[in-house]
Parts: sequence; structure tokens; C-alpha cells
Amino acid sequence: RSCNPPVGNLATGRTPVTLTTCGQNSTELYCFYPDQNLLHQVSHGCGHPRCTKCNANQPDNSHLPADMTDDFFANPISWWQSAQGVHREEIRLDFETEFYLTHVIAVFKSPRPAAMVLERSQDYGQTWRPYKYFSVNCTATFGLQDDVIEEGSMCTSRYSDAVPCTRGEVIYRALSPANKIEDPYSPEAQDLLKLTNLRLLLLKRQECPCHGSELVEKPQRFAHYAIYDLIIRGSCFCNGHAEECELANSTGVMENVVHGTCVCRHNTAGEHCEKCAPLYNDQPWKPGDGKTGAPNECRKCRCHNHADSCHFDLSVWLASGKRSGGVCDNCKHNTEGHRCQRCKPGYYRDRGKPMSSTEVCKPCTCQPMGSANATFSRSWRCHPKTGFCYCKPGVAGPNCDRCLMGYWGFGENGCRPCDCARDCDQHTGNCFNGYDNEPFFNIPIGGRIPDLVQTPTNESEEEWKWNDHEQGFSALRHPEKCVCKEKVLGSVTDFCQMKYAYVIKARILSAHDKGTHAEVVVKVKKVLKSGKVKIARSNRSIYPESWTNRGCTCPILNPGTDYLIAGQEDSRTSKLLVNMNSLVKPWKAYLGKQVSDILRTGCK
Repeated sequence: RSCNPPVGNLATGRTPVTLTTCGQNSTELYCFYPDQNLLHQVSHGCGHPRCTKCNANQPDNSHLPADMTDDFFANPISWWQSAQGVHREEIRLDFETEFYLTHVIAVFKSPRPAAMVLERSQDYGQTWRPYKYFSVNCTATFGLQDDVIEEGSMCTSRYSDAVPCTRGEVIYRALSPANKIEDPYSPEAQDLLKLTNLRLLLLKRQECPCHGSELVEKPQRFAHYAIYDLIIRGSCFCNGHAEECELANSTGVMENVVHGTCVCRHNTAGEHCEKCAPLYNDQPWKPGDGKTGAPNECRKCRCHNHADSCHFDLSVWLASGKRSGGVCDNCKHNTEGHRCQRCKPGYYRDRGKPMSSTEVCKPCTCQPMGSANATFSRSWRCHPKTGFCYCKPGVAGPNCDRCLMGYWGFGENGCRPCDCARDCDQHTGNCFNGYDNEPFFNIPIGGRIPDLVQTPTNESEEEWKWNDHEQGFSALRHPEKCVCKEKVLGSVTDFCQMKYAYVIKARILSAHDKGTHAEVVVKVKKVLKSGKVKIARSNRSIYPESWTNRGCTCPILNPGTDYLIAGQEDSRTSKLLVNMNSLVKPWKAYLGKQVSDILRTGCK
């Protein structure tokens, strides 16, 4: 629920400032009529006046501004008194911070002023606005209607009569039937109730009408303002997020003092709970709702325990559909992002640990010589999710620390291709003559291929020889040595006339030089059309028919690349064939859609 701090006397423990004080320069003589005479009917007369001295520097004879705000139960007859003869006097109370006002009570020892103004400032005394005008005659003095006649008027004559001549009260209520406030924390309420300074301007003195009294010899000795008590009821200002306040820096230690620093709840912070706590800025701050009682708590940002604070970002808030607007500050533990949800460059996520772990991001362990600098995101040394490094040409392994099979000479520029039909020595480049080694796989750089289809190992040496006893070169390794004239996607009619048995999207995984033919292992990602040979979305082989004694597969199929492949089939052997009449194009989304549309509507 929304919270309300208790109301107390804001004047307690705080000393007002006045323009004058009696006896501030030297001892003054002043006269007054005793209280007990004045409290009875004035028609009986004021009795005999009493005269005494006032000196601000003598404790027993001083009447200082602090006497207005002392404990009126402990010191009921202490008062402040102005210098003699002044008409305009000012009493100002300055607060160290913002407070909420409920009402003001001034108890006068002298007759109440014939004209007075109560003002407040909300900017520490730079500008002032009136709360209420007080006058015997509102129209004549201030040009305002009397609220006795017109309810809600800014002026009143209720508290300006000279009678009673002592202990007359002036009362102002901030919340009255004319000022109805439903939500005490709304902007309208704050404009009315919030203040940093309060000022009483005493503008016109009036004498006590003592009927039947003798002519006073020296009337100037009665010419002063005097106030017993100044009571300012209010509370600390906390926007509905606190119900108690603590000592502010500039306030002395004293009982019953209304302190100004809120003890905030609802995950709020600040002297007046006017903002969210550092890690609770996921939605806009709001004051508590004094009308409905809704607390309007601040919500914690999702920083996965990697940040000590966050800030609210309006663009993020709007982009989320007003659900979340928190952006974490200074992510720790090698994380980054709005929510510290990913590892920063040079680190990858350890999937074995929760995202909130301080050790969730591990440093990349890439071999400097084998790692590529110019990756698609230049600052990444390894993949942020897997930790696999980005390797230079011909380099393999999660850490880029060795040559691919079929490559040799690990160095600054990566590895060079073997000039062999099969693998070669990784240090010298010398070709292996034996064929009991592993078959050659051309693996996409920097990656690892799952579920590789292994080639049979019981092939004879004869099957690997070329007709003219020349060692072959694979177009997969030496595309510059092969010239292939590829089929283009022409008109709908041309495509349909080819009567392709299958159309698939596939990634090339590996190639095997079989001497008499080639076999290419692919991962089928999408089947747009199939014939008698059943095609599943899994790894399978396709067979290029165009095979020269130079070992070139045409069309060229590069490992690690996705292709659109349309070709014929051999239903007897269940083989998918690729030849110079096949359509082989690097996969593009628009190309796939174009072919799908042709298959669906064009080839009837």
C-alpha cells in the first residue's frame, strides 16, 4: 500500500528568522496590559499597564525568535517580540528540504495584525507565492473578496480583529472544503502542499481598544508585534513510499523534530523516495497512489546478478510494449547486453553453469597463429555460444591449433592445401602413398560436422588409380584448376522441360575422391520435390556424373555452403545424381521461393 509519514510540528527544533527583535542593539522599555485583564471583557477596561525592559543579550529579559517555536507546554509564557515602532515585520522559517504542510497556527501576545500575508516558497526562497491574505477589510487592503462572503477566496477577515487583545489566534488550513484533494501525491496536491520555506508578513499593526482607560503617556512603548507560539503542522514529503523519516544532515538532534529524509520502501530511493533504487529501474518511477492505496513499487531489472545498478530507457520500454525498460549498468563477470545476458567479446558461455553464475563466461582459448582476425564480428575471438574459434584458411580444431586434413604447413597465413589426391604430411607436405589412412574430409573452416557418413575402408588400391596413372586433383580443393559451365535458372518452361526428379536445399559436408567416381556427402535441409527415391532431412550422398581425369566435380560443390540442387535420380540404385544438366546454385531465400512457386503452379 502507499505510505503516509506521521504529522508533527515542523517548527519544533527550527529557529525562525525575523527582521527585528526587541532590545537587539540596546535595552528597550516597553509596556503591555496584563493577560488576565485582557482575557475578560474589554468593556471593563484594560486595567493598569505594566512596563519592563527588553534586552536580547540578557537571558532573563530577552524575547528571541526561537521563543516562538519552543515547547509551548514547557514554556507557556515565552514569546518573541519585535522592535518598537515597526509597521512591517517578517517572520521566515527555512527548511533544509521539502516538506508537506497541513496547517499553521500563530498565537499572538500583542493584538493580531490588521493586515498580514502567509506565503510559501518551493525553491528555497527564490520565489514566493501566497497561501492566504488576512485583513480587517480584504477589499480595501488587498482588492480581494472576503471568504466570509465568497467561499474559497484568498483573503479572510476571520483572524484580524484586535479582540482578544492577547492570545488571539491566526489559523490557516492547507486542506479545506475549498481545496479538495483526492490524491495527496498528485501534481496538484504537491503544488499546494509542498514547501521549502514559510513566511509571515506582518503589514499593519493595531492597538487594543481599551475603553475608559486613561490617556497613555508614551504610546510608542505599546507599538510592537509579539507572538507566543508559531505552530506549523506537516510531515516529511515521501511521495507515498515511506512512513517514517530520519535525521537530515543540517538538523540538530532533538525530540519531536520532524526530520526530512525519508526511510524509503517499495524499492525506492532518494531523500523523498523520488526515484527507484539503483537496481530497480525496469519500469518508470511513480508516486504511491493516495486515492487507491496502490504502492506503485519499483521493479527489479533482470541483470542476472552481474550488475549493481540499471537505468530506465524509454526507447527500450516502448519497444517492449511497455513491459520492460531497464538497461543494466557496467555489467561484471565478462558479460554485456541490456540484461548482462551474453558474454562479451573474447569470452563464451559455459552451458554447464546458470546465467547468474560469476563464472558463466569463460575466456576463448584460441591459438593466436591459427585464429582469424577478420571474422564477421571483428571483436569476437570465438563463437560466444560454443567457444569454437574462427580459423584461418585450412586450419581446424575448436582452438584453431592444427591443419585440416588435406592441408599442411601451419603458420601465420593458415595452412596450404596438399598437392595430393589424398592427405599429406602436415609438416612437410609430402603425400601419403598408403591408402590405409582416413579418407579426406573437407570440413567447413572453424566448425565441426556432426554425424559424418564414413566411407568404406575395404577398398582396394586399384580403385584409387587414374586411367593415365596421374594423381587427381579435387575441384573441392583446387577449384581454380577446373572449368565448369553451369546450368542457369531460365524461364518456367525451360525449368519444367528438364523434368527434374528431385529439388532440395542441402549443405555440402564432405567429398570423397573414389578415382572412378566422386561421392559428395550432404545434409538435406529442405525437400522441395522428390521422385521414386525417398529423401529424408538427414545426411546422405549425392553422385556427380561429370568426372574428368583431372578429378574435377562439375558443377562445383564447396563444403560448408548451402545449395539449391535440382537433378535426376537412378531409382534402380536409389542414387541422387548431379550432372551438367542439373541446376546447382548457392542457396538464397528468394531463389527457393521462386523454384517453389514454379513447382507449385508452373509445371502442370
